[in-house]
Amino acid sequence: MTRRPSAPVTLTEVARRAGVSVATASKALNARPDVAPQTRTRVLAVAEELSFQPNALARGLLSGSSRTVGLLTDELAGRFAIPVLLGVENALGDGEMSVLLCDARGDAVRRRQHIRTLLARQVDGLIVLGDRNDVRASLAGDIPVPVVYAYGQSDDPGDLSVVADDVGGARLAAEHLLALGRRRIAHITGEEGYRAARDRAAGLLAVLDAAGLPLAGGRPSYGAWSQRWGRQATRMLLAADPGVDALFCGSDQIAYGAIDALHDLGRRVPDDVAVIGYDNWEIFATESRPPLSTVDLDLERLGATAARHLIAALEGERRTGVVRHPGRLVVRDSTAPG
Repeated sequence: MTRRPSAPVTLTEVARRAGVSVATASKALNARPDVAPQTRTRVLAVAEELSFQPNALARGLLSGSSRTVGLLTDELAGRFAIPVLLGVENALGDGEMSVLLCDARGDAVRRRQHIRTLLARQVDGLIVLGDRNDVRASLAGDIPVPVVYAYGQSDDPGDLSVVADDVGGARLAAEHLLALGRRRIAHITGEEGYRAARDRAAGLLAVLDAAGLPLAGGRPSYGAWSQRWGRQATRMLLAADPGVDALFCGSDQIAYGAIDALHDLGRRVPDDVAVIGYDNWEIFATESRPPLSTVDLDLERLGATAARHLIAALEGERRTGVVRHPGRLVVRDSTAPG
């Protein structure tokens, strides 16, 4: 009887056509060393002729691998988790692996429960996604499989963490403003307790110091990550220093509020004051008037980078330390030359 075209080719059929046992065919397809070279060549040729696609679960059982990775997050509802997850899924999909997603919602008890569940499902490795680009306690002592931290740095230097390069992103913003001829640059940002806020301020200050320029306003204006704070801080800055000609804001929400305040004060953007944000959060960046120049964290690529490092660790190439993932400058009308 002729096999129906829609029916998948089985390992048994490959073995029969190649004249070997199912066990030998499996060893040949999985590059096991205890198979004669001519036998392996024959099995591979038959598999290619029949367009044989090995079942992922079966391969996992043979290799001792589940072909799954756990992704543990604390903020699935936030704006950072989804793009990182997409990048992780894309990279793991290229390696024919899948993701089991767990949201701890910032609860330590829930987090431990999720870890136990993932280990019971025999995941090959784990990606721990931070809810902020900050240092967090290592989980490695509780987890017997490789772990990579994404958008959050483990406090154990023996772990591998992939974090956003906020210092470098701020340098991109500052150099862009200087290239436009802006010299009275002020900085409005979020809570000082966030490392991202401190790093972005540090990157700006380093560029201004190298150019021999002071920070307008004297020091960064730390506050909430909100439009309201952007409006309030802008009014205070302009009252204290009417000569400010550029605002670098620590988030797009803050920058959106800053532009509102500048309009209320009769300042033209970008002619009188150029404004640049951070995050490339499109709901703010593209709806701002004018559209907002910003620094994109490139979170999908960050997630893909974390996944590739985990795959490498599963293949025996384990790295430690911190990988700083660069952002990119997105120029829109809020910093266009006047």
